[in-house]
Formats: sequence, C-alpha cells, structure tokens
Amino acid sequence: MGFFDHLQKKGTGVIQAQKAQIRKVECKPTVIRSSSAPSHSAKPPSARAHSESSAKRTVTSPRKPTLSDSTGHVKKKSTLPNSSDLLAVNTPRSRSVSRKRSSPAVQQLVSSSEDSESDESLDIRLTKRTKVSASAEPDLARRIRSEAAFSEAGERSFPMVHAADIASIDKKSGGFKNAFKEPQGCSSISLQYPTYSQREKYQLVIPRENDGFKPLEDIVQVVETVSHNYIPEDQISLFTDESSGFIRLLRRAIKQESVVEFKDTLRAYNKAIERLRNEGAISKHLDATHSLSLPWVERILTQVYSRTVSLRVESLKKYENGTDNVYGELLPRFISDIFQKTHLKSDQVFVDLGSGVGNVVLQAALEVGCESWGCEMMQNACDLARLQQAEFKARCRLWGLSSGKVHLVQGDFLDNERIAKALRRADVVLINNQAFTPETNNKIINHLLDLKEGCQIVSLKSFVPAGHKMQARNLNSPINLLSVEKHNYWSDSVSWTNAGGTYFIANKDSSRLRAFTDTLL
Repeated sequence: MGFFDHLQKKGTGVIQAQKAQIRKVECKPTVIRSSSAPSHSAKPPSARAHSESSAKRTVTSPRKPTLSDSTGHVKKKSTLPNSSDLLAVNTPRSRSVSRKRSSPAVQQLVSSSEDSESDESLDIRLTKRTKVSASAEPDLARRIRSEAAFSEAGERSFPMVHAADIASIDKKSGGFKNAFKEPQGCSSISLQYPTYSQREKYQLVIPRENDGFKPLEDIVQVVETVSHNYIPEDQISLFTDESSGFIRLLRRAIKQESVVEFKDTLRAYNKAIERLRNEGAISKHLDATHSLSLPWVERILTQVYSRTVSLRVESLKKYENGTDNVYGELLPRFISDIFQKTHLKSDQVFVDLGSGVGNVVLQAALEVGCESWGCEMMQNACDLARLQQAEFKARCRLWGLSSGKVHLVQGDFLDNERIAKALRRADVVLINNQAFTPETNNKIINHLLDLKEGCQIVSLKSFVPAGHKMQARNLNSPINLLSVEKHNYWSDSVSWTNAGGTYFIANKDSSRLRAFTDTLL
C-alpha cells in the first residue's frame, strides 16, 4: 500500500482523520543539550538526507498518506508540465509506501455484492461541516480561493488524469467490470467540481480486486467534500439531508444497483453546483475560509496519488538495504500535527530533505499554503514526484484552491545549490532520518550552521545526543546551537510500522552558546 491507499480502505464516507487511535501521552518536551561530536541521526517526516532516501516517510496520505498517503512508475508525459522545478522529490524517507496500502484512491464501495446493510446504515455520517484541523490559530493572511478557477474567462480545459483514464472497462489489464447490472452500467459520466474548470470523466465500473480504485466511491467522496466545505449553510440540506440529500441518494443508488438513479442524482448535483457557482455563493463561502481541514486536504492528495503513484508503487520498492536509499512515508495526520507543532504559516518556507515522491511537500503547499521545497535523489521517486506535481496543479485548479509554490529538486541535498539557498530562508526543515546512516546524519549537522535563527528542524532521530552537555572542549560543535524538544507520535503515523514512536523538534538558538561563552570570559 502507499501513502494514501490506507485512507481508502476505511469504508464509506468522507476520508476522515482515521479512526481514533490510541495515542501515547506526549512527554513533556525535554531540552537536550549538545555534546561533542554527534553520533546519532534523526530524520523526520519527509526529509531524507545525503543518500536522501533512507528513512521511511509519509505525505499527507496520503500521506500520507500521505496522503498518502494517496502510492510505481511509468510516466505519463502528457500530464507533465515543462517546469524545471519538477526535478525530483522525496525518496526514501518521509513518504514511503504507506504501510500496507491498498491501491489507488477510494474507500470501500457500498454495493449489494457486500453484506447487506439496513437502510439506516447508509445515513450520512458527516452531516456537520468538517472542522478545520489545521491549527487552533487561523492564518488570517491565507487566501485559499483561486481567482483564476472561478473566472468565467479563465482556462477551463487543461491536462489532467481523469478517473476514466485509470479505471475503465476497456483497459487491457481487465481489472474492472461493470458497476451496475443494467446494460448502460459501464457508460461514461462526468462530475462537476465547484469551479468553471472542465468536468472529470468517469466510467461506472468497479475493480475486480477489492483494493483497486473505485470510481463510484471517488465520486461520492468528492460530493461529500464539496458539500461540507463549499456550500453555504442555507443550501447545505440539499446536499446532506439524510433522506433526500445528494450524498444519501448516490449511496442508495449504489446499494440498490440502480444506474438510472445514480446518473439522475449526479446530473442534479452538477446543476446545483453550477447554479451556486454562477450566483457567487461558493466564492463568497471560500473567501470567508482561511484554512483547510485535514479530511479536505487528504481527499485532494489522495486523488493526486491514486492517479499517479499508486499505479506504479512497485517501483518504490527497488532500493538497496543498508543504505540511505530506503523508502518510507510519514502519513498525512502525522505531518499535519507537525505543521501545528511548528506553527508553520502561509508566509513561511518549508523544506523537506529526502522528499521521496513529494507527498509532504504537496501537503505543506496545500494545507498551509506556504512556499514548499523538496529534494530527493532516488530516480524512481523523482519520476513519480514529477507526475504528482503536474496532477497536483490540475487538482488545485479543479477544486478552486490556491496553494503555496512547489519546488521539487532532484539531487543530493547535501550538495545542491538550490536547496542550500532555500535552507538559508527556511522556517521549518523536515528530515526523515529514521534510516539514515550515522555518517549521513553527521554531515547533515554541519549544514545546520547555515540555517537562520529560529528555524525549526523536525527529525525522527535527534541530532543532539541524550545527555549532551555544552563544555569548553566542544564549543565548536554545531549541535550547541540547538535546543531540542521530544514528542510522541501515535500509531499509524508512519508507513513502516503500526506502532507509535518519538520525534524531535530542534530550534536553532545561538543565544544559548553565547550565554555559555560569556561564562568562560
């Protein structure tokens, strides 16, 4: 499974921040003082170092999920932009193929082929608007609506991977079959997003394997996400009413295997969205919103991931054990928690060292709206990162959202001038050094000297050895510039284990060293 596939196996309904998991009580932050030479390595969510692909990372869900972890390889050149920034992305760390990820994107499809449910079980679980999961302090400077996407004169058609491109009855793989028994069961249908952009094309099919991409469920989840995030309060019942709302009717049509009811409901939904869009109601609602909830972010990143990485996820398993080039993913919920802990804002700079397929980089750009950088050296991961970046741009346009700038660079982050310049401006740096070698971690420490004061470094292993004490004999050690807090993450936060663990947030603070030096005078 990949970054976001785990999100899609959780049953029907809007992707939620996974079931409540048993969280480990967060330890009180402890300041770890540096010692002489560092011997440990620390690599956080989506960063990777030197051979930048060692630890396991998230994204978002897709991660991420990673997404992502809405997690292969064959490039679709038709969807790739000609941007030089597409260079590369996340390798080993942060977003690895999210723990056993099922395939693309969609949660389980409710159909008569499964155990029958009572009509009540189809009731909408989310009748209230999803609460913003970003931070407790809204980023009032953040403007999430894309003006271009809501302009009648704007570009309506652009390159994107339609659901019908990855799930259709005529695909040579033979992995899909008619979703409905009626003759027109596999016919095509289109879905209107809340903007003036083109509609997405779908074929009404279901996967022969349960963990495959489920087009019908993808449609329902889009409708749910739109209903809870784009629709004004005085119109919400049309979408979420438990008896006659669009969500209810779509799920009932799936359960009763009625292609006619499914199509009629979707047409009515499309018309309602176009009406609200033309009236300006959707734009007005978005303009009053300054942050995106995690389920909202996960839905979009899952779509990106399922249409690119999930189809080629096997290519990410080709790495050499015992090196830094090991792939792992930090999942979206964990990454979102990191954004909150570091108070990352839309006017700041985020850098993921060892960004793999780019899940965390994309999540930061979408969820926070900040300038987001990633550097990866593994070729397979970089290829997928390019695909994700292209599809991410298209999806943001479809959903009418403005994201932060995304820069994905291919190469060794310890020896890349573009990344070196980005690091000097960075406010938060993520390094998933869980699997980095001690040598790589030591090299990373020397790069910390160039970070600006107050920059926060998130890692899975601390760069400051436990029990380190600042002494006259180790004054020149870079770790003396760091004050470190230890935190816990809960189960299902990373792709390589279901267990919880610890991570570290180090703050560059030269005042500690200056104060100690003054005592020696």
